[in-house]
Amino acid sequence: MEIVFTQKHTNQYGIDIPEKFNVIGKYCFQKCYDFVDFDIPTHITRLEDNCFYECTSLISISIPTSISKLPFGCFYECSSLTSINIPTSISKIGYRCFRFCSSLKSINVPSSVSELPAYCFLCCRALKSINIPSSVREIGWNCFCGCYSLTSITIPSSISILGSDCFSECSSLTSINIPSSISELGNYCFKECKSLKSINIPTSVKTLGYGCFKDCKSLTRINIPTSVSNIGNECFSGCTSLTTINIPTTVSKIGYGCFNECSSLTSINIPSSVKTLGDGCFCGCKSLTSINIPTNISEFRKNCFNMCVSLTSINIPSILTSIGAQCFIDCKSLTRLDISTSVQIIGEECFRRCTSLKSINVPSSISVLGKSCFSGCYSLTSITIPSSISVLGPHCLDACKSLSNIELPTSIKGIGDCCFVACYKLKSINIPSSISKIGIACFKKCFSLTKINIPTSISELGNECFNECKSLKSINIPTSVKILGDGCFKDCHSLKSINIPISVSKIGNECFSGCSSLNYINIPRKVRRLEKNCFNGCLSLSDIDIPTTISEIGYGCFYGCPTELKKNKTLKKMYYRKYYDDDDCIIV
Repeated sequence: MEIVFTQKHTNQYGIDIPEKFNVIGKYCFQKCYDFVDFDIPTHITRLEDNCFYECTSLISISIPTSISKLPFGCFYECSSLTSINIPTSISKIGYRCFRFCSSLKSINVPSSVSELPAYCFLCCRALKSINIPSSVREIGWNCFCGCYSLTSITIPSSISILGSDCFSECSSLTSINIPSSISELGNYCFKECKSLKSINIPTSVKTLGYGCFKDCKSLTRINIPTSVSNIGNECFSGCTSLTTINIPTTVSKIGYGCFNECSSLTSINIPSSVKTLGDGCFCGCKSLTSINIPTNISEFRKNCFNMCVSLTSINIPSILTSIGAQCFIDCKSLTRLDISTSVQIIGEECFRRCTSLKSINVPSSISVLGKSCFSGCYSLTSITIPSSISVLGPHCLDACKSLSNIELPTSIKGIGDCCFVACYKLKSINIPSSISKIGIACFKKCFSLTKINIPTSISELGNECFNECKSLKSINIPTSVKILGDGCFKDCHSLKSINIPISVSKIGNECFSGCSSLNYINIPRKVRRLEKNCFNGCLSLSDIDIPTTISEIGYGCFYGCPTELKKNKTLKKMYYRKYYDDDDCIIV
């Protein structure tokens, strides 16, 4: 018959357990701060879960041979416990048994124990060594996770699987012996073992789990045996000291982020057996200068070579059909790339900030160049857009500072916002008649643009469309255009005159603001209002006729203009007093 000593009994007996009790109940001594040393009486035959939970003052404890099991959370967060002797009578240690015993320096595991369960020694930060007997057949997930002081460990040959996060964050672990009995290294098994320099993986291992060696920052080399067929996602991610690695011919897939941030990796040979490269596979491999891609790779997934800043060249397999989003972003040393005609998709931001890329051929198999596809390719001097292209996405060629000319085929039906913004050397461009709208800030800061042809298919010039085109002297706007967007020609300092067609019904805010050379402009009769700051800073605009259709002039419309305004009878509102006190505007 079991008689349980519970927490309420401690009010009567304290920590002295009478002989009539043979079980210590759940949470019995929870947060009992009064005792430092404790000998469990020999008449106790069983301990219930969490019985010494958070006894933070407990330094040592004696366990009698009458007890056969250490239950779930038995010594959970006994943060002052420095050592413990587990008798051979113990056959089972429960989950979280010594979790957060942060002062525990050593512990013996008797040969009677067959399993070290999940979270058993989690965050035992002072634990320097532990002897695992050959009787143990399984080490559970997170078992030694966060054991910062653990320097070495010998795994017995009785173990076949190392569970997920088993030795994760053992930051002082320098070496570990993996026996030939191991067939699988679990997910994040050695994650953040920052002192681990090398490891020998036996030929018995078939699987390297997700993030298995992630952030092992001191790991310089590793030999992957031919028995391995699967390298998990993020397996070597963040191994910043890894300089070289062999991938055996048994591997068919390299998981996503597998070598992410392996910043010291200079070269890698991918065998022909590999058919899949995962997302972000080599992202951040800053020392990687070249890579040989096997001919059977059909897809570069997103972020695959992102931030490979030293990569100078790469071969494109003839069967490649897709280059994913951000695939080569920040490949700053890549000078040339020949894309095979098999490629049908180039993802968004694919070549963004490839600052050394001078030329690129876009094959006729491509129909869309997505958002920011070549954005920030500072050295790109020319690019051929094939007639298969129907859309140039937003920011597609923005900040291509060396691009001097480009031919747009008649197949293009859409040019995205900010498509050519900051193409400083672009001198002229011919917009095909297939385009109906020039998007927001499309040619903003094209400082060298002197000539542009606007076809009769265009109905709207978007906001800031030609903003800061400082070399643009004149422009012909066809009668198809109905709207001039906000800031459309703002700060076009060389623009002297412009003929606005009678079709235009709206001139946006700040449309000609800062056009300091503008000396003539006509306002069509369809325009009903001159928006705020429309001609602000037009220092050369000396004379302007306001048609009778104008009923309102917005704030600061002619601020800074030495202009004589001929006020018409239909003008209802003119906001001039607050803004015209210091300028030369005359109202007649």
